[in-house]
Amino acid sequence: MAFGSFDSKGSGHAMSEINMVPLIDVMLVLLVIFIITAPMLSHSIKINVPQVSAEPVEQEPVIIDLAVDDIGQIFWNDQPLSLEALTERFKLESVKDPQPQLRIRADVNTRYETLAEVMGSARAGGMKRMGFVTKPAEPAPEPASN
Repeated sequence: MAFGSFDSKGSGHAMSEINMVPLIDVMLVLLVIFIITAPMLSHSIKINVPQVSAEPVEQEPVIIDLAVDDIGQIFWNDQPLSLEALTERFKLESVKDPQPQLRIRADVNTRYETLAEVMGSARAGGMKRMGFVTKPAEPAPEPASN
């Protein structure tokens, strides 16, 4: 706020000073309130927490390697298996804890229908962790520069 004087001798411009005393008083009151209430907010309860001395058990994930060749023959960890027996085998493996990882490798010329039947059989058998193994493409040869 600007206050001026009532005498006629004044220069006519307003005084532009802020009275800081009330602001300092408010800040000191807030500081005292925070000093008093802060210890009350940080109360704690003493309890004895059990100490763990054993290290966690690391389990190696079991991997099922399922290969499908170009004529549709299925191999379970390099052992031939028929498509009919595949669902029952998946049901036996899916109840294990932890559930094994299923990695499907297929030949380039394998029919999509065969792969769809294998994946449907895995889903029907309860397998949840399924992935495909692929071979990265070989880089194209660089053109010869003259």
